[in-house]
Amino acid sequence: MAKYRKLGRTSSQRKALLRSQVTALLHHGKIITTEARAKEVKKIAEGLIAMAVKEKDNFETVTVTVKAPVKDKDGKRVKEVVDGKKVTKYETVEKEIKKDLPSRLHVRRKICSVLYPVVDVPSEAAGRKRNTKEVDLVAKLFDEYGTKYADRKGGYTRIVKIGPRKGDAAMEVVLELV
Repeated sequence: MAKYRKLGRTSSQRKALLRSQVTALLHHGKIITTEARAKEVKKIAEGLIAMAVKEKDNFETVTVTVKAPVKDKDGKRVKEVVDGKKVTKYETVEKEIKKDLPSRLHVRRKICSVLYPVVDVPSEAAGRKRNTKEVDLVAKLFDEYGTKYADRKGGYTRIVKIGPRKGDAAMEVVLELV
């Protein structure tokens, strides 16, 4: 007997479907899908959250000096003329960054191998590249979900049945993070 549902797809299609649904679940907090898909997505998502919970505090804080561009009130870089050329003006700034320890780095890379990159497009300028932002789901897993589920021993998601789908009568469910 198979250890997973085939969902009527080839292995590459199935893997892509599950990756996209896990990414959507972790980004939005809940998704609506069929019951069979939800059970497969639940396995993957709970494994990722469990890894993030285990490694949430496994980092060290390091202070580094960085050359950062000076910006004006509108957020644009300040330019100055040097030898007849316009050059961006920089200042040195001390920043604190989180440096992953080896086990957390390994978990970060395993999570990145499952999740797709997510880009947020603002609703007022939809379809434009100008104000889009890349969402760091791995950081969200470690910082938000890792602390939220630190005292739970599994059971990070729930499946709620919402009834049969109109077209093919497949049981639809809401898969959400608890």
